[in-house]
Amino acid sequence: MTGAQAPSAGHGGTSGGPGVNPGGAGDAEERPAEAGTGMGPGGSAPAAPGEPGDAKAPAEAGPRGIQGGQGRRSAAAEALAAAVRAVESGERSAASFFNDAPAPRPAAPAAPARERPRAAAPASAPAPVRPPSARPAPGPGGEIPGSGDVRQVLAAGGAPETLAGRVAEVLGERAAEALREDPWQLLAVPGVRPDQADGFARALLGPDCEPGDERRALALTSWLLERAALEGHTALESSALREALAKASVPDPDEALRSAIAEGVVLVFQDALDAAPGARPRAAEDEDAEQPVRVLLGLDRYALAEESLADGLARLASTFASPQGGAADGEVPAGDPGAPGWESAAAAAPTASAAELIRTAAAHGLVAHSGGEAARAEPVALVAAARAMGLRAYVAAHSEDGRRRLAASLSEAAGGRSAAPDSDPDTGPDADPETASAAVTVAGLLADAEGPGRDEEGTLALDLLAVLDAPQLDVETAAMLVESLPDGARLVLSGDPGVLWSAGPGRVFADLVAARRCPQVVSRTPDPGPIGELISGIGIGELNQVEAPGKEVVIVPVRDAGEAVHRTVQLVADSVPRAIGIPPEQTQVITPGHGGAAGTRALNAALKDRLNPGPGRFGGFDPGDRVAYSPAPGRTVPGTVVSADAEGLRLDCAGAPVVVERAEVGELVRHGWALTAHQAAGARWPAAVVVLPGDATAGLTRAWVYTAFGRGERHLSVVHGAESALPKAVAEIPFKDRTTRLRALLQAQTPTAPTD
Repeated sequence: MTGAQAPSAGHGGTSGGPGVNPGGAGDAEERPAEAGTGMGPGGSAPAAPGEPGDAKAPAEAGPRGIQGGQGRRSAAAEALAAAVRAVESGERSAASFFNDAPAPRPAAPAAPARERPRAAAPASAPAPVRPPSARPAPGPGGEIPGSGDVRQVLAAGGAPETLAGRVAEVLGERAAEALREDPWQLLAVPGVRPDQADGFARALLGPDCEPGDERRALALTSWLLERAALEGHTALESSALREALAKASVPDPDEALRSAIAEGVVLVFQDALDAAPGARPRAAEDEDAEQPVRVLLGLDRYALAEESLADGLARLASTFASPQGGAADGEVPAGDPGAPGWESAAAAAPTASAAELIRTAAAHGLVAHSGGEAARAEPVALVAAARAMGLRAYVAAHSEDGRRRLAASLSEAAGGRSAAPDSDPDTGPDADPETASAAVTVAGLLADAEGPGRDEEGTLALDLLAVLDAPQLDVETAAMLVESLPDGARLVLSGDPGVLWSAGPGRVFADLVAARRCPQVVSRTPDPGPIGELISGIGIGELNQVEAPGKEVVIVPVRDAGEAVHRTVQLVADSVPRAIGIPPEQTQVITPGHGGAAGTRALNAALKDRLNPGPGRFGGFDPGDRVAYSPAPGRTVPGTVVSADAEGLRLDCAGAPVVVERAEVGELVRHGWALTAHQAAGARWPAAVVVLPGDATAGLTRAWVYTAFGRGERHLSVVHGAESALPKAVAEIPFKDRTTRLRALLQAQTPTAPTD
């Protein structure tokens, strides 16, 4: 890979300090971090306050217990984990996570009225958004009910008493009694490691504490599956879970799994295995023979999500399976596949790929659309055409940046003119409030903060929804989205198959494409320019040389992590503004992980010192700091610190004021000059600086490189210390696989998609 070399772009600098040990920053650090427990390696030393840790994979156990990872999760992730434990404890039913299948809903009206236009944005500043806290309401004196008794039990077990509130939050008001009966329930608290829970149990149980205790095996089984979910798995093969339990010094892993299944801690599934490449098809006389299967184990939370999602996708896929009848007077309703408006819209489409998508969506309730950045215009053209026909059509993106870009494209498609490059698509002089409101974020749509709202049955009041950035959908979000769609609606899932999968568990878009149970439209629109050429090559496993006469791509070789940090700061603060004309606030730094000598923490500290120095008097932040705010696991909202007061830290997130409570700042807010590729997915900036330190090579994959390199619109600088690991990752390591069930579920209940 070559572009302009560093000296030609004015990128100078000196070498920095030494590097770090390999493995300091890996793909695991892309996952939502866990909140700290205050339990150090020995079970008593407190962790650094307010510093989110790196999620690590479970490590092998020594004789005294598992030497587990030291990751920590955000408050939002804690709430999700607490929900799982609520099911396991019987406090909530599993069905409560997803609505029971409703009675058949009437099909969407054939020619629905357009939604009423939204009022224009008020001139005054909107009220700040205060995200709801994941913590339960405290009782008298500000203490969570049950914390006092828990504090006594923790002290008896040698655990920090500061954990009392969190334990009571997770285990409920009877937390103290639960811990006395089963000390390993401490593992249910996010951030507690198995070796710490073992030490706590030894202190409480004395000689009765044994590695083979059934309570320990049950707690470890659930913990291992929760850790697997942080790596994207919705289930694990029984052999993998058995091996992990053996490494955790469980004497009889098979018996432990049988007990976990009997107790309802985990669910067991059998998925048919695909035939090996080149294997002969099964003959008719072999039909009675048993088909090879794999045995999977998973938590009911993710099982419910995948099964609900598969049911919902099958429902949508069958929407137009039967011929549609016209109205009594012979007129064809606007939403009918045979309506003349569809063919007229396809004939007027800006590209052949957009025309193909319009025709396919007209005839089918579920469509998968694949393409790069330039192909995003195709689902926009579909939504604009559907709205012109009188249908309630919306387009959704993963991030606020993506939503704003979609709003601009939709306004252009609907009005036939280009918006000014620096105009606001929502409030600019050419903005149409009704058109702009058709571009939403997935999170805003599900929260009823954006989009059409819901009808009397609780489903979204729409006829067509195109979801861009579909690879960023985790299985739970996708299940909620599909269940919210009414019968008769059309769903187009659109995305770039080369980017990283979701930060949460699942691989929804990849499984849908692999199942081949709905029509698939593959865009033929290439991404333009040297960056587009580079990304296209990476997508097929080739790291090509590209000509970059305008310094669109610049390679900056470095020897170690210290020099990588130095060069990165120099690029953002000096070289890119001077040579390319892009200011620092429009340049995003992307690196493989949070930890290590060139991870997000180290880079953000160096960039703050250069771009916005200050004492960090507001929980480590100062006015003007760029931040990454995480209102929920898998969601990152870029913003800027405005101020702080008794209510919390005040942020400006793309023009929307947000207040983060003081107690949650350390868990939900990081500095944001440097992000990981998962955090940056779904957004783009005028310039991107991708840092590849030598210690991060273990986490590189083709999908990571593809995602990171594609975040820059006009300029890409690569601070390159990975040497041969970069081309090797692009050519040989497409992605880090995940164990999921969605593909098998879709293939079991949905007919094969028709081919034209």
